[in-house]
Amino acid sequence: MAAYLDNSATTKPCREAVNAVRLMMEENYGNPSSLHGLGIEAAKAVINARASIARVLGCDADEIYFTSGGTEANNLAVFGAAYANRRKGNRIVTTAIEHESVLQGVNELEKEGFEVVRLKPDRYGNISVSQLAQAVNDKTVLVSVMYINNEVGSVLPVDKIRRICTAEGAPALIHTDCVQAFGKIDVKPKKTGADLVTVSAHKIHGPKGCGALYIRKGVRILPRAFGGEQEKRLRPGTEASPLIAGFGAAADALPEPKEQIKKTKALNAYAKSALSAIDGIAFNSGEYASPYIINLFVPTFMRSQTIVQELSANYGVYVSSGSACAKGKRSHVLTAMGLSDEIVDKSIRVSFSAYSTKADVDALCFALAKTVEKYPRN
Repeated sequence: MAAYLDNSATTKPCREAVNAVRLMMEENYGNPSSLHGLGIEAAKAVINARASIARVLGCDADEIYFTSGGTEANNLAVFGAAYANRRKGNRIVTTAIEHESVLQGVNELEKEGFEVVRLKPDRYGNISVSQLAQAVNDKTVLVSVMYINNEVGSVLPVDKIRRICTAEGAPALIHTDCVQAFGKIDVKPKKTGADLVTVSAHKIHGPKGCGALYIRKGVRILPRAFGGEQEKRLRPGTEASPLIAGFGAAADALPEPKEQIKKTKALNAYAKSALSAIDGIAFNSGEYASPYIINLFVPTFMRSQTIVQELSANYGVYVSSGSACAKGKRSHVLTAMGLSDEIVDKSIRVSFSAYSTKADVDALCFALAKTVEKYPRN
């Protein structure tokens, strides 16, 4: 039996989400913008899903805007906020370990004349409050900092950003990529002070191709696309109602975060104990990282992509060499953490979900032990 431990890349869709998608495609297939009965029923499904996402985030339903996924939501937040506020200043503060959809976005904005500050993490991917305080000034129009890093699981101090911006007199909008946090910990934008929050369906056992951006009431950002009235003109185009309904169903089916995180912490501890028995294994994730993610160095002569393929082909164990969006490129996160070339090139990411078990961990440890024995370091 396969051991799937690549849940930060994507999760297995839950039965509730699959059923919701099937219902929308086979029976409730009307265009949500159509005024006839079938269209109205589809619109109701979208409304219900919007309410479900809002319930998990503790916000109002009309603060949720559906997108095609986390990448589009991040782009809408970063460009939309920067362009809307460019008369107030030109500084953007972010980190060097953000998802590529944020990093490449701010790279483009830098070419257009924005000043971009990219904060460097410590050895375990942490960003300090003092770093943020030193970077933010009264010309800062956007601060974009992820809640949980997708490669090493470091938890960043997003709940301190609002206080820092207020103290520095910054007119900044605060954006947080919560793709790896949503559904795993209690994410409440109103508590963190975030203006913009990105979430994604397929990280919480929903369908791929659907995400959402929370936009706090009263916040103005500029659209990136044009051509329709959907999503209050911020994201026009016919709504992907089957995917949206699946997203809502997955949100409704989420286990209670506090209980689930206890189980995941126990599984994480079990995994680290077992992995530590393999000579030469070293952990890149810090002590206070999200328990859902373990990034580790594998002492073999093979590079991480080959390790991933070895575990998959010969043992049915599925992990990753970093962010799936990087498609095998060297990890910018581990590089920014200042790790050696060997560690960067020979590290893998193990990531859990509510479906993960000790049997999965046992399979992983067996496979890694055999791999290290068969292909030792030079």
